[in-house]
Amino acid sequence: MNALPPLAAGIELIALTKQYALDSVAVDSINLRIASGSYCCLLGPSGCGKSTTLRMIAGHESTTSGDILLENRNITHLPAAGRGTAMMFQSFALFPHLSALDNVAFSLKMKGVAKDARHRQAQDLLERVAMGHLSARKPGELSGGQQQRVALARALITQPRVLLLDEPLSALDPFLRVQMRAELRRWQKELGLTFIHVTHSQEEAMALADTMVVMNHGRIEQVGSPHEVYNRPASEFVARFMGGHNVLETTLGKVAVRNDHIHLAPLAHGDNGWPATVHDVEYQGNHVLLGLRLAEGSGAGAGDNVSVMLPEATFVQRPYAPGDQVSMTWAAWQAHTFPPTLAA
Repeated sequence: MNALPPLAAGIELIALTKQYALDSVAVDSINLRIASGSYCCLLGPSGCGKSTTLRMIAGHESTTSGDILLENRNITHLPAAGRGTAMMFQSFALFPHLSALDNVAFSLKMKGVAKDARHRQAQDLLERVAMGHLSARKPGELSGGQQQRVALARALITQPRVLLLDEPLSALDPFLRVQMRAELRRWQKELGLTFIHVTHSQEEAMALADTMVVMNHGRIEQVGSPHEVYNRPASEFVARFMGGHNVLETTLGKVAVRNDHIHLAPLAHGDNGWPATVHDVEYQGNHVLLGLRLAEGSGAGAGDNVSVMLPEATFVQRPYAPGDQVSMTWAAWQAHTFPPTLAA
């Protein structure tokens, strides 16, 4: 199919910086290598610099300093159309008055490609994303998921080396979001392209990414696989942002303990666990989430909050209610100690 993109490409960011004013640094001298053909998610809270980084890679935002390399070619100052990248926007940004076919073919029309040729390429790509039978429909006649497929086909028709996705699932309802992220992953594997995907959703990033890049205040806190980032957070910020962790002060220093690694038992005199009081019980289907408040004598001090996730079957066998006094324990290997230089 002549509309298929070429082989994948890797991206390297070197001391990349974006400063809007003397006291406003959106991206602070970050260094990052994204492997060719991988799915990379830039993750972090609002204002962390992830979307600004994506826009600089795309050429939609100028850099203050630093370099952007695509396959060792410096693209920092090239126009967006000459970089070999394509962007899929959060809003899909489809032309409402054009059919799906003409939306996909639009960039080829601007390049002067003949109508028959551009429609043939556009139809090929719509078939690839299972939208060929709806090519005559306008965006207003399509569902959110269908519009996203059209937006993807429109991005691919430029034959990009790298596809950039700016929160592409945030406008979809939760059920469709899960379905579409599976399709995005499948398309990335089939096309063999490098995908760089901005999201604020930890769940989305873990489901999609080969590589997760966690950002905070314009800097990179951690780069790694979803398994590495979740199980070995590099800082207190990463542990708290990823969720599912309790950050505790112990005799070993500050540690992160996953909430599903904590074991509970009724508080008994003389036991070696951390004493706490149950203050919240939340049923979540296959598990139950307990909110605890640490008591006097715990290593982290009285009043600190801890979450504990119990399998439903465990909770049914030994239920807990608000006000119950409990003892918390965990295996030593399940407590991840932060590197001293990175601990918050």
